[in-house]
Order: sequence, then C-alpha cells, then structure tokens
Amino acid sequence: MSKVSMWVRVPLQPGKRDEAAALLGGVLANVGDEEGTLLYILHDDPNDPDALFFYELYSDAAALKVHSSSDAFKAIGGLLGPLMAGAPTMQMLNPRAGKGF
Repeated sequence: MSKVSMWVRVPLQPGKRDEAAALLGGVLANVGDEEGTLLYILHDDPNDPDALFFYELYSDAAALKVHSSSDAFKAIGGLLGPLMAGAPTMQMLNPRAGKGF
C-alpha cells in the first residue's frame, strides 16, 4: 500500500492560536501510540496568526482511518470547536519522494 499525507489548515478566532495549540498538544501526545502515524507536525504561519496547520504522513489509508476515528481525535474536536472560525481545510496528498521518506 502507498503512504498517504494531508495538509490541514485550522482557521481560528482572532487571538486564539496559542490556546488552540495548547489543546492540540493532547492530540500530539496521543499520535505517538498510533503505529501507522509516521509524521504529525503542528505549524504556525507568521503571516496567518489566526490559523494552525498540520502536516500528516501515514503508512497507508488504513492508518489514516485509525487516526481519524480515534477517541482522542473525536474528543479534541469538541474542545477545539469553540476556538475555530470555520471548518478545517484538508488537502489529501500522495507523497512521491523526499528526505526521510
């Protein structure tokens, strides 16, 4: 099976980025136990203070499904929802090659 990846933008209410990043720390802790989650990296953009970004890399589509259906993933949605300014934008990607790949 092929590896799959995602680029996700999480839009936030003004001034809520640090609070949201702290909440997302819980998700980051849980992905360490997900065998097929290879990379799960939280980013800020200095030019977009009202958003957070994730780059995610999974061993295959089944691993992505395990992650997105986990109890931790579902719980964080409820906590993060009040800080968001809309739905996340998700871009599915098919990685080709690169360092560490």
